Amino acid sequence: MRLIADGTTVISRLVVVNDLETDDGHAFELTEPLFLAVGDRVRFEGDGLVVVRAAGGEPLARAGGWVTRCGLRGGRRRRLHARGAETR
Repeated sequence: MRLIADGTTVISRLVVVNDLETDDGHAFELTEPLFLAVGDRVRFEGDGLVVVRAAGGEPLARAGGWVTRCGLRGGRRRRLHARGAETR
């Protein structure tokens, strides 16, 4: 699912997020899964991710860090089993 992290666009359905990839090959990997509810908003602030809950309250900073990913497109990651069999 494509999320817009501009701080104003609301999340349209319940999602669980482990990381957020940008269009230029970078990703923000969260230290723990993040549950986003309908109406929540996300934005990047400084080097971190901030969540504004639909229910109101103060913005919440989420722990994680930036990494560079090369060669991945559209979430098409491949897993290799112990014997080298490739799955999608």
